[in-house]
Amino acid sequence: MNSDQIKKGVDRAPNKSLLYALGLTEEEQKRPIIGVVSSYNEIVPGHMHLDKIAEAVKAGVRAAGGTPILFPAIAVCDGIAMGHVGMKYSLVTRDLIADSTEAMAIAHQFDGLVMVPNCDKNVPGLLMAAARINVPTIICSGGPMLAGRLPDGRRTCLSHMFEAVGAYHAGTMDEDGVRDYVENACPSCGSCSGMYTANSMNCLCEAIGMALPGNGTVPAPYSARIRLAKESGMQIMKLVEQDIRPRDIMTAQAFHNAETVDMALGCSTNTMLHLPAIAHEAGLELSFDMANEISGKTPNLCHLAPAGDTFMEDLEAAGGVYAVMKELTKGDLLDTSCITVTTKTVGENIAGSVNRNTDIIRPFEDPFMKTGGIAVLKGNLAPDGCVVKQSAVAPEMMQHEGPARVFDSEDDAIRVIYDGGINPGDVVVIRYEGPKGGPGMREMLNPTSAIAGMGLGESVALITDGRFSGATRGASIGHVSPEAAAGGNIALVKEGDRIAIDITNHSIELLVSDEELAARRSEWVCPEPKIKTGYLARYAKLVTSADRGAILE
Repeated sequence: MNSDQIKKGVDRAPNKSLLYALGLTEEEQKRPIIGVVSSYNEIVPGHMHLDKIAEAVKAGVRAAGGTPILFPAIAVCDGIAMGHVGMKYSLVTRDLIADSTEAMAIAHQFDGLVMVPNCDKNVPGLLMAAARINVPTIICSGGPMLAGRLPDGRRTCLSHMFEAVGAYHAGTMDEDGVRDYVENACPSCGSCSGMYTANSMNCLCEAIGMALPGNGTVPAPYSARIRLAKESGMQIMKLVEQDIRPRDIMTAQAFHNAETVDMALGCSTNTMLHLPAIAHEAGLELSFDMANEISGKTPNLCHLAPAGDTFMEDLEAAGGVYAVMKELTKGDLLDTSCITVTTKTVGENIAGSVNRNTDIIRPFEDPFMKTGGIAVLKGNLAPDGCVVKQSAVAPEMMQHEGPARVFDSEDDAIRVIYDGGINPGDVVVIRYEGPKGGPGMREMLNPTSAIAGMGLGESVALITDGRFSGATRGASIGHVSPEAAAGGNIALVKEGDRIAIDITNHSIELLVSDEELAARRSEWVCPEPKIKTGYLARYAKLVTSADRGAILE
């Protein structure tokens, strides 16, 4: 056992004395020592209950003959961090989480790990750590929030809350109307209730094989979530006994499965950052081109919020992620031989799954779209690619051409949007918000929600080298690579330039001649960094482009 390094033999007697200081009995020390990585804190609604989840995991570990030891991981609430400097610290925590978990796990030589995440960067950060550390590991998330319900009976969620602010600025909703959303949009603990980034990644934990069934969909307040946590604690002991490790599970075929399920579910565009970063830690490479190849073969079977008016609890009732995967096997789109944390194969896991509601999970033969939920576009504006959640784009915006409205920060753009300065047909360009330029690649739910809330979602596109919340809908195109701060062509766009977007054919073009772009480039000077000290300054020096997953080098 790894833990023999801290407890076995006379040479390790000093180490062992400190285990006694923890109150661990000799019997407890003889058992496998399991690290329980708890992301509990009191500022993130998705994490406020993780103390209970972690305690249930520990109970499961003890029941199966292990000794659980708790240690923490940080987490940021993207919704609370949204719209101010705090959002610069969201994506960057992914690497802090991975690094600090690696340090704790290896320093203390755990025999196995149960990771208890829930929200956006916490899940991929811990998966990155799992691949890097490579001791037997299982993910047990905190589960999704329940959908809200307005006084008039309509169901609602966080994306509606942000769009209500846009409606207020458009004069179509008063303060009392906004207050109704404030008090009802987020009614419980858990990760926000649509197919946003947190729930996308928690579902993909099942698809890639690193979590038990229900990890992505059992609602946070349900007792079934506590039972799942106990089962995860017991299951880690089987993984330790059989020496099944993350890199045995997270293979190239498993990542292919994950991207396929991603397309079927209509997941957040942020998965296009996180899956490559996790794969990188597993010694693999995922390219943007792979996404379009998979999307071209994979039907989009789910339209959960923000793409539609259904929520994670509905997906759970319909059969969950496994039911979606079972539908995909009709097209032979999954490698069902991949091993998972159940110690069984994907095929064995999903054999008995049933689609209980074909309105929530469309049958393979009758999808919402014949292609997947995400598309990668390329052209002279994004030679290395950019990303759009095409399942949440209005049909009339799948092809669009319009004049550029250019802003060098999200803050500048949102002021003009709220002041009514954006017109139907415009293409809003927000730059210098990428991994280096931000730094930190802020999510931009405020401008996209404002555009939607002001009734412009079916006539205005938004393009950025930053990124979007999973709650974003509309023709919102992010991750433009190379980014402006790296000299990408998005830095050369001028007010009024025509931009042509063709999501169906995966193209995005700045309608300016090569000669004119060359002339502009000769005059371009990169602006001074927005932040020159602290962690963000160090991050900006190390981070790569979005098309590579914004990994650190």
